[in-house]
Formats: sequence, structure tokens, C-alpha cells
Amino acid sequence: GAYRTAGDRMWQWLTLLFALLPCALVQLSLVFIHRDVSRDRPLVLLLHLLQLGPLVRCVEVFYIYFHAGRVEEPYVSITKKRQMPKDGYSEEVEKEVGQAEGKLCTHRSAFSRASVIQAFLGSAPQLTLQLYICVLQQEVTAARSIFMVLSLLSIVYGALRCNILAIKIKYDDYDVSVKPAAYLCIFLWRSFEIATRVTVLVLFSSVLQIWVLPVVLVNFFGFFFYPWILFWQSKSPFPENIEKALSRVGTTIVLCLLTFLYAGINMFCWSAVQVKLNDPDLINKSQNWYRLTVYYMLRFIENAFLLLMWYIYKTDIYLYVCAPLLVLQLLIGYCMAVLFMLVFYQFCHPCKKLFSSSISEGLLSCFKFLCFVCKPPKSSMLTDKVKAPENTDEARGSSKTIDSQKGNSHQSVSSNA
Repeated sequence: GAYRTAGDRMWQWLTLLFALLPCALVQLSLVFIHRDVSRDRPLVLLLHLLQLGPLVRCVEVFYIYFHAGRVEEPYVSITKKRQMPKDGYSEEVEKEVGQAEGKLCTHRSAFSRASVIQAFLGSAPQLTLQLYICVLQQEVTAARSIFMVLSLLSIVYGALRCNILAIKIKYDDYDVSVKPAAYLCIFLWRSFEIATRVTVLVLFSSVLQIWVLPVVLVNFFGFFFYPWILFWQSKSPFPENIEKALSRVGTTIVLCLLTFLYAGINMFCWSAVQVKLNDPDLINKSQNWYRLTVYYMLRFIENAFLLLMWYIYKTDIYLYVCAPLLVLQLLIGYCMAVLFMLVFYQFCHPCKKLFSSSISEGLLSCFKFLCFVCKPPKSSMLTDKVKAPENTDEARGSSKTIDSQKGNSHQSVSSNA
């Protein structure tokens, strides 16, 4: 409403677009996870079209929760979870899961994925847009500041849920319990990372509006096509077990939406869930420290370069801003994000006992590998070492001649004496 009264139609339409598009994607994800398309539930589908899907799901969750345990379950499923290893041993615990508890778990998983979609396809672009408007207009209103704070909290919560989902998917065989210290580390890690990333993009786009488009497109399409390139290199068959009711075209659309979300997450922060299209679960369950190291190194270099371009081409709207101090604060903020990330993986990760190598060992091996790759070839030393054996005979010959000359001179001196 404020943009409409001020005559800023473009800001109004962009704000509405970034608000409505993720809502539609959230409704689509809830329908897909609960498989409402293959079930005869026209009323639920209609409510999803009216953007009332989350409300219906909440009512259904409360109904299942309050009726659970009143009627005996006709059958239960038995799940086996292994405890975290203690003194090298891991116990396996069996647990009975009824239909009600299984449905509640499905709802919880659906809402977790919906929060990730809402965060990175809705709140992240919205926060970037509102901060960009504040910079151009040189004014931060109360309504806009509240909107930005809520958007930032939504993004951080979505990133936190993404981390927890990645842990539970990778270590599905274990009973994972996340401690409050781990939540705190993830919250601080994601807060610093996302806040600095959004600020860097806004500062760069405020002075070089045209050049921000190639930066965004290269980032987005690079992460979008990366899982597909790995899938084509593996020469694996096309995934067919995602949803039986979907055709090949529908499966392709779902995979494209998944990689679209993956690219959207990596635009702003490290995606804890690594997409692997040739895996039945579509998730890479291995812990790759090299990929993590390369991502944060390249992202730090990119942020530093964008800040340098902003510092060189900054306009008069930053006349009263201490530019070197702001650049230093943003770089330190990103380093703080990396620090909290290292603390989480080294000390607070709930499954750190299952790592084949710790984060410190993994980073050390990564740096050794990078130093070995970047080490300049010692051509001059090698050539000297190669030439030395070839000249040994000449050196021996010359030494012999010198010794013979010395001997002759000694004999002549003795004869004269």
C-alpha cells in the first residue's frame, strides 16, 4: 500500500511477486508430498488453490494428534534405529510406529520442506529487494524494517531446517538428537552468512545495476546445472522411483523444481543438502569437505571482488558512509559465519562420531591439496639437478687434470731442488 500511494508501481509489483510465487510453490509441495493428486480429495485441492493448504494441514495435524491413542491401531510398523556409538559400540533399538505417528511425521517433514521453499524462494529475494529500496531511497521506515527483520528470520529458520533435514537424511539409520548448542551455532552461522551475502549483493547492485544481472545468472545457472552435469557424467538411468503416479515429463518437472530450489539456496548460503540425481533418495549422503572448502573460498573471493567494485564505483548516496570500515565489517562478518560453521562441525554436530575425518583434518588435507596444485614448478632447480649428473664425468676429468698438473709441478720443484 505504501508503494502504491507513493507511485512506485514497480516496487509494488515486485513485492507482490516475491510474496505470491513462493506461496504457490509451497502449496504445490504440500500437495506433492501428501500425494493428493493420486487421491480423490477435490476439496483439499480446491483449498490449496485458494492458498489455504497450510491451514487445512494444521487442522488435520491437530485432529490426528488429539485422536491418537483413543482407538487401537489395526497394525503398526517397526523401525530400527541405531544409537550413537559409545566406546566403539552402537546399539540397535526397535520402535513401534503407528499410523497416527507416521502421519504426523509426514506432516512435519512436509512443513519443514515448505519452510525451506518459503525462505529461499520468497523471503531471500524479498529481503534483497526491500534493502535495495532502502539504499536507493536513503530511508528506512518502521514497516519496512520490520518486514526485513521478519524476512531475515524466515531465511535463517529455513536454512536451519535445511541443516537438520540434511543430517536426518544422511544418518537415517541412527537416532539423531540435536542439542541446543548445535541450534545456536547453526543460527549464528546462517545469520552472519545470509546477512553479509544479501548486503554485498545490494551494495553492488546499487552502483552497477547492469552488471548484477550476469553475476546472479552465472551463480544461479551454475548451481542449477551442476547436479545435471554430474548426473550425465555418471551415465545413470533416468530416475523412475520418485512418484509412481508421475509420468516421465512429470518426473522431469519435479527434478527441475528440486534443482531450482538447490540453486536458490546456494545463491545466498551453503546448501547443507547436496542434490544427487542418480541416488534413489536424490541426496548425496557422503560428507565432502573439499566441496565445502571450495564453496566458501570462492564465495569469499566473490564477495571481496563485489565489495571492491562497489568501493571503486560508489556514488554520492554513500557520501556519509565510511566505505573502508563497511567493507571490513562485511568481510569480518563472513569470516564469523565460517568460524561458527567450523565450531558446529567440530564440536556440536550430533553425528560427529560417525565422521571418517573431522572438519579440522578435512580442511587441513584440502589446504595441502590446494597448496600442492597452486605450487609453482621449480624448473630452474630441476634443470640444475638434471645437468649436474651429466657433467660429473667432465668434472672428474677436470679434477684429474688439475691433480696431474699439481703432481707435475711438485715433481719439477723437487727435481730442481
